[in-house]
Amino acid sequence: MSAGPPREYPDAPRVGVGAVVLDGDRVLQVRRGAAPSLGKWSIPGGLVDLGERLEDAVVREVHEECGIAIKPLGLCGVIDRVTFGETTGAAGARVRYHYVIIDYAAAVVGGEMRAGSDAAEARWVRLAELHRYETTDGLAAMIERAVCVSARESTQGGSPT
Repeated sequence: MSAGPPREYPDAPRVGVGAVVLDGDRVLQVRRGAAPSLGKWSIPGGLVDLGERLEDAVVREVHEECGIAIKPLGLCGVIDRVTFGETTGAAGARVRYHYVIIDYAAAVVGGEMRAGSDAAEARWVRLAELHRYETTDGLAAMIERAVCVSARESTQGGSPT
């Protein structure tokens, strides 16, 4: 994986993927070890490499961050994260970060959990206890959508989208 274009003060939005990995009444959470969202809890994920398919990227990112192999079950949402930097005179604030993130509901198929790459910590969190964590904006709603996707997948028994 190459360094690629800059993440901070980019010339265009960066495309990322995330996985809401569910295991019964638990969800996989990582504490971010880098900006943006340093120290906050979120789902594992990262940037899509040039030429990489979205589902391949989400499988790779979860494995790199958590050591877990997953099966994507379907899309649960798309979010747009824009963070502005300091004001630069009359031109106003520059865009410091801009991510378009495609999130998938996913199930565990193997591996052993451990924190890796830019995750400071990884753990299973009971859905009922998620409110105790300082999480990224919109995380609870994304997890709710993923629970619906996962339930639909288990009742239909279909293949992932």
